Amino acid sequence: MDSRRLIQRCTKPDAKEFKKIAVACAIGFSIMGFIGYTVKLVFIPINNIIVGGS
Repeated sequence: MDSRRLIQRCTKPDAKEFKKIAVACAIGFSIMGFIGYTVKLVFIPINNIIVGGS
């Protein structure tokens, strides 16, 4: 019963709200990608030192 009431209260976002959510998601994806790239970039030389490099 609660789920039916929840669905009835839900509304589609208008264009402004959708754009705000899309921008927030894009910023989040960019930040996570930058962090992943930075970690990968830092660990490449560390891995070469540990393994001995070829």
